[in-house]
Amino acid sequence: MPMDPEFTAESARPTSRREFLKRSAGLTAALGGLELVRNAHAAGSDRIRVGLIGCGNRGTAAAMNALDADPGVHLVAVADLFADRLAASLEKIKAHCPERTVVDRDHQFTGFDGYRNVIAACDVVLIACASRFHPQYLRAGIDAGKHVFVEKPHGIDPVGVRATQEASELARTKGLSVVSGLHNRFDLGVRETIQRIHDGAIGDIVSMEVNFLRAPYVLVERQPGWSEIEFQYRNWYHFSWLSGDDVIQSLVHSVDKACWAMREEPPLKAHGFGGRATSFGPVYGDMFDHHAVVYEYAKGARLYAFCRTQKECHEGISDYIFGTKGRASLRNYAITGEVNWNYQGPRPVPYLREQQEFFAGIRAGRPLNSGAYMANSTMVAVLGQIVCYSGRQLGWKKAAASDFAFPPDGEVGFNTVSPVQPGPDGQYPIAIPGKTKLVAGT
Repeated sequence: MPMDPEFTAESARPTSRREFLKRSAGLTAALGGLELVRNAHAAGSDRIRVGLIGCGNRGTAAAMNALDADPGVHLVAVADLFADRLAASLEKIKAHCPERTVVDRDHQFTGFDGYRNVIAACDVVLIACASRFHPQYLRAGIDAGKHVFVEKPHGIDPVGVRATQEASELARTKGLSVVSGLHNRFDLGVRETIQRIHDGAIGDIVSMEVNFLRAPYVLVERQPGWSEIEFQYRNWYHFSWLSGDDVIQSLVHSVDKACWAMREEPPLKAHGFGGRATSFGPVYGDMFDHHAVVYEYAKGARLYAFCRTQKECHEGISDYIFGTKGRASLRNYAITGEVNWNYQGPRPVPYLREQQEFFAGIRAGRPLNSGAYMANSTMVAVLGQIVCYSGRQLGWKKAAASDFAFPPDGEVGFNTVSPVQPGPDGQYPIAIPGKTKLVAGT
């Protein structure tokens, strides 16, 4: 089923501040009263068996957050492509919560079939592996009747985003939770700031500027004895066929907040530029080290979105929303203009809060489903990456309906020949704006 190019999320429905506060109070009550709804868990048990797919930094942290979120959570199975990475992750998780990390040898799975074994062994699945696999593993979890937390991004190309959307719709019909790793949606300060924007505190949105600027992320140097494909799987963040590159991988967090401010309205079109200026060497794979995207909306508003992964440069994350009556800083939970306001409420860690709401919903029989916004925001990021790689302007409808998918087709494994190979100097070829074509007709 193609992704609807006119897609808007359920959260686009205008919500009054009164409704927002009522919902927040109800959720807080659910979080505070977990002991009262223990038996609402489908299995009728206090114990929720959790499995982890992907034992990198984010997967390890997500598992620890899940253990902290609910005293009935037990980690019972883990999977990763590599045994050494699995062992290191499990050691950290056990040190954090030894009494509820109960993963025996028979439930430590490596290789490309490990995800299936984890899904079979648990009630709830946490997915935080190479991004290429997120839609596939999400669908497998939903097909098996499991609640799923899945890290961003939710696809690295239009085909993957549509697969995520379809899996999320299936989860809704089956009464299963799908919670996104776009954790800012669970930041109480951002929630309140966005709600005030929706209530008119800054007037009509005119423009937005978002930045995700940092040094290169998780560089894994090639080790003796590794094959080419093993190196790429271990250093997956720096290969576009596994990660999608940095607009999809990192800037998606800031793009998601802009989409939220715009009530999930997709842009009409986008153009952008990017390339590699300072980050050279095989460890950087085929990624760009800077991107800039301009998104245009139907009523004239524009989103200016920037990301960079370069050493010894200005770093920082910022999200500014400019309106006819003022401006909002989402990172600072602040509004200035005709109305001046700063958030003064509680500030729980959003990574933990998302797991608390996830498990509270499961126990209360009120499953959360992030599918609408997580597909929308990811597709906006995908559009941005495509226009940076191609150097061409591209419309939302054409991009969302495109059959572009990063090669190779079908299942991959340790015998896969990577679609990108190093040249004689060890460097990998990168996209060439003006020459690279990803979407037919552009």
